[in-house]
Amino acid sequence: MAKYKVRCLNNIAPIALETLGDDFEVTEDLGEADAVLVRSADMHELDLPDSLKCVARAGAGTNNIPLEELAVRGVPVFNAPGANANAVKELVVCALLLASRDVVGGVEWCKANADDENVAKAAEKAKKQFAGTEILGKTLGVIGLGAIGRLVVGAAEALGMKTIGYDPFKTPEVAREISPDMRFVDNLDDLYAGSDYVTVHVPAVGDNIGMINADAIARMKDGVKLLNLARGSLVNEDDLAAALASGKISTYVCDFVSPAVLKMDHVVAFPHLGASTAEAEENCAQMAAQSIRTYLETGEKVHCVNMK
Repeated sequence: MAKYKVRCLNNIAPIALETLGDDFEVTEDLGEADAVLVRSADMHELDLPDSLKCVARAGAGTNNIPLEELAVRGVPVFNAPGANANAVKELVVCALLLASRDVVGGVEWCKANADDENVAKAAEKAKKQFAGTEILGKTLGVIGLGAIGRLVVGAAEALGMKTIGYDPFKTPEVAREISPDMRFVDNLDDLYAGSDYVTVHVPAVGDNIGMINADAIARMKDGVKLLNLARGSLVNEDDLAAALASGKISTYVCDFVSPAVLKMDHVVAFPHLGASTAEAEENCAQMAAQSIRTYLETGEKVHCVNMK
């Protein structure tokens, strides 16, 4: 008979249950759960039972979990930092290319002209409206050099880009370990002024919320391309709209949709695809499950985000 019961609030990769082992069984009754595995489900309004001993998020962000409330109750919350970093990095590479060349517009044109028997000839005339620029030799400013940001630096440099990095929690020594070719700055003004592309990889907490605002945008290059695959709330939508309308920002690529952003021109939006790969889901599920198992079997808190 299993010792512990786990409630999965979202579909979790099967490897999670394999990782938990025979002492764990899945329950559909939250009221009897010893542990909760969650991805995107909002836990803030849930009536969490007294039996709950820990929560694990199969991902990095934890804004869907009542961290402070659970801390007061002595219930640790674990996350899976870095488990989806490669998946997000690869989507950033995709975003760089989509920001540079109007592939989306070209695809839409092809679909719209599918019934034209002379579409191939028409395409030769139409393609000039979708012309773009190359990323080779351009400069990418990377805000946040954690698990994702450092991978983005490496990928961009491998594609022939120059990089500028900013992270108030990193030292110059750590920055050199990330990349000896990256220009590490301690002032965002320097990053904004020197970057053809800006990508943001910081959590949506404190002063980070709304950090990309009119003041920050004014310090960027004219025609800058802005990538946000971190959190939608990092960007002030009103200021973004004004910058896109004026051409100050030439393209905005984001992984978080809202009615306002979707109505703006020069936006390429994804429906939160950053960690949506089979590999990332397995990595996150396995790491989250291992944290649950370790805590319930030994009391050790691994990747705990709300308690010491």
